Amino acid sequence: MNAVSIKDFILSFVRRGNVKDAAIDAGIDPERAGVDGLRLMARPSVRKQIEKEREELYANGSDIRAGLERLAYGRVNDAAALVFADEPDAEMIARADLFNVSELKKVKGGGVEVKFFDRQKALEKLSELDTGEMGDRKAMSLVEMIYGGDGGGEDE
Repeated sequence: MNAVSIKDFILSFVRRGNVKDAAIDAGIDPERAGVDGLRLMARPSVRKQIEKEREELYANGSDIRAGLERLAYGRVNDAAALVFADEPDAEMIARADLFNVSELKKVKGGGVEVKFFDRQKALEKLSELDTGEMGDRKAMSLVEMIYGGDGGGEDE
């Protein structure tokens, strides 16, 4: 693994918060991404760089941008796996990256219902950030920014 892909891993992990997705973004084979990503996370130099990148991210307010990007472009594979699992258990749910999930509930008769945050709204908010229309609202929490404080999920 070269320095460029490690840097990509670090930046992706800081932005997305998911080891496997960060490893895939860095060019690691998806079949090995989980294991290789954990190996990278075990390196003190990688953890130190992740902390440095996080500090920079939070220092200039771009943590909101990172959250919006994760909502807009994030993978939903783990949530889809829960939906199609015969009997999702607590361990499966605990391991799943559910950042993009606004609501998760067990349906009568079996199965799982998953509602995702609205990607279109996240993209709109990113556009507003890019054009400077957000102004002082940068200090608001991510959910408040997207849903005006009600914390609700995607409209049906």
